[in-house]
Amino acid sequence: MKHGSMVALAAMAGSAAAFKYNDALTFSVMQFTGTEIRKARDDPIVSPGQTASHIHQIMGGSGFSRSSTGADLLKSECTNARVAGDMSNYWFPAMFFKDPITGELESVPISYVNVYYHMDKTTDTIKAFPAGLSILVGDPTRRTAPEGGYTANLDPSVGPVGNVRWTCPRSSYEPPSWPLDSDGTNAGIGEGNNGIGFPFKDCDGYASPLRGDIHFPSCYKPDVGLTDYKNNMAYPTSDGNGNLNCAKGEIHVPRLLLEVYFETSSIVPGKGFQDRWDHSSGKGPQPFLLSNGDTTGYGWHADFMAGWDEDVLQNIIDNCDVRHEGTHTCPGVTPNTATCTIKTLVDEDVDGPFSKLPGNNPITGYGDKVENGGGSSPSASSSASSAPSSSSSASSVAPSSVAPSSAAPSSAAPSSAPSSSSSSQDFPYYPTKVVQNDAKPATTFEVVKSSSAVQDQPKIAAVDVVVQTVWHTVTVTADHSAESSEAAHVRRHVHGHRGNRHL
Repeated sequence: MKHGSMVALAAMAGSAAAFKYNDALTFSVMQFTGTEIRKARDDPIVSPGQTASHIHQIMGGSGFSRSSTGADLLKSECTNARVAGDMSNYWFPAMFFKDPITGELESVPISYVNVYYHMDKTTDTIKAFPAGLSILVGDPTRRTAPEGGYTANLDPSVGPVGNVRWTCPRSSYEPPSWPLDSDGTNAGIGEGNNGIGFPFKDCDGYASPLRGDIHFPSCYKPDVGLTDYKNNMAYPTSDGNGNLNCAKGEIHVPRLLLEVYFETSSIVPGKGFQDRWDHSSGKGPQPFLLSNGDTTGYGWHADFMAGWDEDVLQNIIDNCDVRHEGTHTCPGVTPNTATCTIKTLVDEDVDGPFSKLPGNNPITGYGDKVENGGGSSPSASSSASSAPSSSSSASSVAPSSVAPSSAAPSSAAPSSAPSSSSSSQDFPYYPTKVVQNDAKPATTFEVVKSSSAVQDQPKIAAVDVVVQTVWHTVTVTADHSAESSEAAHVRRHVHGHRGNRHL
């Protein structure tokens, strides 16, 4: 499924001099034609060929399976990314609501997902992701706050790195979303609408619910390899002149920001959970948890496996700065309007309501020791807020393992570093826009794949079916069929991004 290579190459040749990411930050937003393509206990990075111990929601190409590789992704027959040529997969744990009355667990739907593709100001040459590059960010076993507390910094040479965050847009911030006196022991830590750990208030910003954010590292270590997700990535460091550069021998790739909006609150009647728990005091407890059993939110994490047509992505890197208009509007890019789903291999209820989590993951809280975070073992790009280590990488381990891409003295990053350092790289959250198209359904077809996988639990389905439904979607994000176009528009423009500096 190789799309638009010649178009991309022509665009690269024709407009290479239009601008350079070396001069300033450029970016665009990868949007999707629907919600997840699959929801299952699958994780080909951490648990290849096996049933993962917690549920993930997967976006991207249909080549995904519990044992998929980059080569498999490039053979995808459909993708729900809005760029034809992105067959990559992006996945993250599902969220559940624990009913305060019955104790039952109910699935919290995804509202929509965005992936920002940033090309930082740098003296490096930014290259496309090689197919199969595997990255895990965040520590699924974490149930304690990072030592440095909340920080928006992503430069490990400056101080603690804060690459795992929650955003809680609200109509009023009194009382605050996170207790002002919290040290992270019994509640998360926040500043305004951004923080670490789940907030204790309903995120009722107009048409914009609770959002989980993951900032991926952008320095690939080719000598480590594509699949060593614990050690193959690092964060770039500042050269003192406004550039973010990778260390010698590393390859600078796009910096991804994954945004996952969960429908915890909604203006649509019958949706959201805002009327089913007491959030008036802002002192907790709160009812949401992740599929790995985490009630703190500290164990938020996400995975990425690259499956790009590299010519298409290189064109985007070199020639695109459409910002909020969507990556599918970049010059030389072929938009994708097809929705894409793949049936799960395992016959298992992943939505509930049920009394215990799939995989029998125990429900855990603040300070609890977790041996296995539900199937995603930590690597070096983890949630951060701790000092960089010159011997560690930047994939998904505990904060203390987050390493700078270039040499930096350990004394430059004390664990108690303030989150608002003027020299830190405080990367912003950008609002996106709605692009409307005529809704005209087309054909639906199935491709049946035989399955040889054997699992002792739970029941195995006979086939793994790929279903591609072609639509001209009304919005560039998820399925908001129940929302008015006005609500969808405001969702992207108004909330969830206040109080952040735009670079």
